[in-house]
Amino acid sequence: MTAPSVLIDEAASTDSSFDLKWRRRTTVEMIISGLIGLYASFVLSIEAWQLAADSAKTFACDVSSVLSCSTVAQTPQARILGFPNAFLGIFFEAVVLAISVALFSGVKFSRWYMACANVLYTIALFFAYWLFSQSFFVIHVLCPWCLAITVTTTLVFAGLTRINIREGVLPAPAWLKRSVTLGYDWSFWGLLLFILIAMVVARYGVALLG
Repeated sequence: MTAPSVLIDEAASTDSSFDLKWRRRTTVEMIISGLIGLYASFVLSIEAWQLAADSAKTFACDVSSVLSCSTVAQTPQARILGFPNAFLGIFFEAVVLAISVALFSGVKFSRWYMACANVLYTIALFFAYWLFSQSFFVIHVLCPWCLAITVTTTLVFAGLTRINIREGVLPAPAWLKRSVTLGYDWSFWGLLLFILIAMVVARYGVALLG
C-alpha cells in the first residue's frame, strides 16, 4: 500500500474522536501481535522451502500426530493460491505493522485508507479462520505456528477495528463506540479465542502432547 497524505499529531488532536494515549494502548497490542505473526509467517515460509526440497523433513513444531507443521504444510489447503500461504501472511503482517507503527506515532491517515486497511485485514481474518476450520474439521492435524497466526490475526483485527470505530472511520451506534472507548469490546475477542482453545483441548486433549 502506498502512503497517503496524513495529518500529524497537532492537527489530529483537533478531532474530538482522536485520543493519542488511547490509540497507543491499542497499537502496542497490534505491534506485538503483528511481530509475532510476522515471525511465525517467516518460519512457515522457510519450512515450506525446506519441505519442497525434502518432503520427509521434520521440524521442532512436529510435536505429535495432532500437532504437526510439516503434515499441514503438505496439504492442498497450505497452498490455496498455488504458493505457500505463509507468503500471504508475510504480506498482511508487514502492511499492518507499518500502519500500526504509524498510528502509534500519532499519524492520522485518511478515512478511505483506514477503511481499506480494515477491509484488507478482514480478508486476512476470514482466511485465518478458514485455515483453522480446515485443520480442525478436515485435516484433523493442527499446525502450532498456524494457530499462533490465527490468534495474532484476531488480535490485530480487533485493534484495527476498534480504532476505526472509535475514530469514526467505521459507522457504529453510540453504545458500541462507548464500549470500544472503555475497552469492553476486548471481552468479546477474549471469549472468541477462549472458544477456539476450548475446541482444540476438548477434541484432542492429551493427544496434543503425543
